[in-house]
Amino acid sequence: MKPWKTLSKKTVLENGKWATVEYRTLELPDGKVIDDWMWIILPEYVNVVAVTEVGRFICFQQVKYAVEGVTLAPVGGYMEVGEVPLAAAQRELLEETGYTASEWVNLGHYAVDGNRGAGVAHLFLAKGAVKTHAINADDLEEQEMVLLDRPEVESALRAGAFKVLAWATNVALALMHV
Repeated sequence: MKPWKTLSKKTVLENGKWATVEYRTLELPDGKVIDDWMWIILPEYVNVVAVTEVGRFICFQQVKYAVEGVTLAPVGGYMEVGEVPLAAAQRELLEETGYTASEWVNLGHYAVDGNRGAGVAHLFLAKGAVKTHAINADDLEEQEMVLLDRPEVESALRAGAFKVLAWATNVALALMHV
């Protein structure tokens, strides 16, 4: 199989560091050309499933604008320009929870939308997390940190309580390593 080729790009919307929308002209492997293929550029981000030294999963109960009702969520946030994924994951864990972890497992990086881009998610598992600092989060949403045991996390995952795809994926992948 051969990849598609980008022949040209035209920016149609730019919103600083948060979002850019392009129309691209693409050439398929069979030579067919597609005009005005929408491509969405969003910041890369990290999500971290953190597990304490005693096996409790650090989660948040929170609301998100695009999610109906309350959701469970792992630690996460956007990467800074030039920041490597592991450093971003460690920073987010410390800022949002005050925890640091002794062991880090890279669970992979994934395109958010295989056809339109929409950013890249870098997923991690942090093991052996211990409270070392005060929380220093600047999140907009109201959230409450909760510590759940493995059966509670598994039950919540099966029930759809992690209402964002990347979060559910991160939790499922992490459970394979715990």
